[in-house]
Amino acid sequence: MNLKADEILLYLEEGHKSGTKDPLVITPYPDLNKLKDSGLAAIDLRLGTWFVTLRPARMPYIGIGDSGIQSQLSKTHYVPFGGAYYLHPRTFVLGITLQWLRLPKNLTAFVIGKSSWGRRGLIIATATGVHPGFMGCLTLELTNVGEIPIEIKPGMEICQIFIQEVHETGAACVESQFGGARKPMFGEVRLDDIAKKLGGGKLGQI
Repeated sequence: MNLKADEILLYLEEGHKSGTKDPLVITPYPDLNKLKDSGLAAIDLRLGTWFVTLRPARMPYIGIGDSGIQSQLSKTHYVPFGGAYYLHPRTFVLGITLQWLRLPKNLTAFVIGKSSWGRRGLIIATATGVHPGFMGCLTLELTNVGEIPIEIKPGMEICQIFIQEVHETGAACVESQFGGARKPMFGEVRLDDIAKKLGGGKLGQI
């Protein structure tokens, strides 16, 4: 069940107390007055200042396990506060949240776009799940499916995060390849052992 804004606020206030071992942290801190009486079940997150795009390339495709996508095939753009990024139709860019997050072991979260942006053609097709123990800024996959360019600006509310309680088992937190990130990241895509065996025709060995 999603936590309501006032319940999230209690977690945030507890996290600011000295001696809290496993706090929920969202920084910059959300608008507390807006949270207290809103009745919402989510917190708005703001767009950061870094964007990553893929360079036009002669390569016919991006291969699985391609380690050069972040360094060789992409370009990083910095847009200062007050500036704007124009997302053209049928284009794709990675953005980043302004807020840095830390989830304790008993909380998980998911991120979705705001409907007001979706109705203008801006789709935030983010990998929505945020596992317990995650720390860092969230990478956002932004696509314009409309017919005209969309202006987006660092600092604006771009998406919303829903937070849920999970049963804490004492297991270690999930380690994400995106943990600690402050700039957008593509991450790695690789075949696991089962996919490799399937590709090699070794079905009987699975």
